[in-house]
Amino acid sequence: MQPFIKRIRVRSQPKRTVDITDELAATLAESGRTNGLLTVFGRHTSCSLVIMENADPSARHDLEEFIDRLVPADDPHYTHTLEGPDDMPSHIKMALTRTSEVIPFEDGALLLGTWQGVFLWEHRSRSHTRELVVHIG
Repeated sequence: MQPFIKRIRVRSQPKRTVDITDELAATLAESGRTNGLLTVFGRHTSCSLVIMENADPSARHDLEEFIDRLVPADDPHYTHTLEGPDDMPSHIKMALTRTSEVIPFEDGALLLGTWQGVFLWEHRSRSHTRELVVHIG
């Protein structure tokens, strides 16, 4: 059976996480598949994907603030600043996190834990329309 592949677009928020769990569940339903693996891949070098707590937004806020302290925008050692002071820090943040997530599904439902959601994490200081590729097999 051929894999089901779909590209989805997500409007990001500056330096924030955006919950994409419902979009992934809808894509899984569209595929008609019942058991297997769903892979979501971000086609960008300044945002990432993360599975994180979905119940209390303060958990994501703390994560977002932590990575900004870990990788500050004002490091004078950066040489790659073509697109502004958040350019290189965004690339580093992406490299430290993930560009894809793999989630098993059974009976047509994602097997995420009770408090887990899948999030697009924008590392740039402005919003973007990000393209994600969903592969279901």
